[in-house]
Amino acid sequence: MTRRGDWSDRGDQGGDDGSGRGDGRRERARGQGGHGGRGEWYGRPARRRLWRYLTNEDEETGQGLAIGRQPERGRPAFVKLLWIGIWLAYMAAPVSDLFDGDHGTVGTVLGSAGLAAFISAYLILVFRHTVLPLRGAGVLVALGVLMALGIVLALTLGPPWLVLCVYVSVACGAVLPARGARIVIPLVTVVLLAVGLPMRGDGGALVAALLIPSLLGGFAMTGVRQMVRTTKALREARATVAHLAANEERLRLARDLHDLLGHSLSLITLKSELAGRMLPDSPEGAAQQVADIERVSRQALVDVREAVSGFRRPTLEAEVAGARTALAAAGVNGDLSRVPTSHPDLPPDEEGALAWALREAVTNVVRHSGARSCAVTLEERGDELRLTVADDGQGPGGAYGNGLTGLSERLQLADGRLETGPGERGGFVLRAYVPLSRRAAPEAPAASDVEVGP
Repeated sequence: MTRRGDWSDRGDQGGDDGSGRGDGRRERARGQGGHGGRGEWYGRPARRRLWRYLTNEDEETGQGLAIGRQPERGRPAFVKLLWIGIWLAYMAAPVSDLFDGDHGTVGTVLGSAGLAAFISAYLILVFRHTVLPLRGAGVLVALGVLMALGIVLALTLGPPWLVLCVYVSVACGAVLPARGARIVIPLVTVVLLAVGLPMRGDGGALVAALLIPSLLGGFAMTGVRQMVRTTKALREARATVAHLAANEERLRLARDLHDLLGHSLSLITLKSELAGRMLPDSPEGAAQQVADIERVSRQALVDVREAVSGFRRPTLEAEVAGARTALAAAGVNGDLSRVPTSHPDLPPDEEGALAWALREAVTNVVRHSGARSCAVTLEERGDELRLTVADDGQGPGGAYGNGLTGLSERLQLADGRLETGPGERGGFVLRAYVPLSRRAAPEAPAASDVEVGP
């Protein structure tokens, strides 16, 4: 079987039939090795996976740490903990001072315990409460304990431990609301000055070096907290909008079915009762009522089919969003900026045909072309609307399969047509045309038809 046959042999909905036949063909192709033909076609999965990993956004692939989402466990939690732990590198000064041997055995043990307690409290505060709102006094008590522990360690062990005040400032910016952080962070910096300036040795120099990091680190974390909370609010709003849209569609379908079937079922019930009463005395009249019941039920069936068909008809707006997601997930640079999602002269049936065409073309690009980029445009051509999908991959080389054949038939039902072929600069181009329903301008009345008053 040639590579061309695989391009379109998928059904008329762009491979959405769920039969799994395409996956079986790909598995058999992998087993053939890399000796040309389809084995060569599927000889690049490692490079494509690497390209997708390097170019896809974490939000689209579902991997990595999503900003604004609370990491409960697993990889997201590890990534966030690693991101926070990187900044613990500035603890090198107190750790080096601790193990220089100048504090004796008791001082080293107590200092190690205090440093471990400080780091644990800092990580818990920043890890758990950056996304959460401030509730209760527990967080404030923890910040107070963290500040007291930093001051005690700095006073007892020397100037290198003043850096702990910078971490206190960062923790305040990470967990406190912006209004409180604007007050607390300068207070922590003042405490740093008050504790560090009277110290002998390098105390004054360290205070001067830590003054700006204390302020900038704290206020920078305030900005990070605001960004995270805003992103979380946007996530929740998007989920709410999606839920409301789904509920609205269900309500619309329920209203349509009620309006369509309410009258018909009531009429069928009445005529059934009437036919039952007329049957003993007037069989002819009962037969007429039964014929009316059949006619009403058939019409109700037609109405329900039309309602469900309209409910399931794809739209350009939905398919453009799906195409953007599919191309991004496949590592293909998709350009859909020139695709308007609505047109005043585009009827619903023609819009559905273009939506099917976009779905089929993007499915071919993602699954079979090996393209790096794909451009989609929608533009008027006279009294027609043309959808163009062009990629820089390897196009088909043989007869069309079920996918493009079914798409051509679907466009013909909408009085449209399908054109495919190689692009001017290589690759493959699909063009789908549908007619526009333009209203002819009313003709001006002739002079002889105008009534002239007396």
